[in-house]
Amino acid sequence: MEWIVILLVVVVFFYFRTKTAKGVKNISTQDLKGMLQSKDKQFIDVRTPGEYKARHISEFKNIPLDQLPAKISTLNSDKAIVVICQSGMRSSRAAGILAKAGFQNVYNVKGGMSRWS
Repeated sequence: MEWIVILLVVVVFFYFRTKTAKGVKNISTQDLKGMLQSKDKQFIDVRTPGEYKARHISEFKNIPLDQLPAKISTLNSDKAIVVICQSGMRSSRAAGILAKAGFQNVYNVKGGMSRWS
């Protein structure tokens, strides 16, 4: 019986860790390729400066996740925002922060840079 409770806790934990925030759309790296030339979108990479420096997509501006709340005011709320990280976990959290701050069109790149080719 204990293992059922533990399993249930683990399932609930992972559900809430991977749940997409309301108003956030998950996109693939293939979808991203079609968006990169868009002038009506902002591209934000929420990885650390070291990760960004090692490898990044030129259209993306680096705003590390821990600095995002302080820098939200520098972003244009009228433009869509595309968020990326290494695997999609930090960018999912960043997308949730942006959605809660009132941004309407937020895109999270599933799989992040680890799926980018």
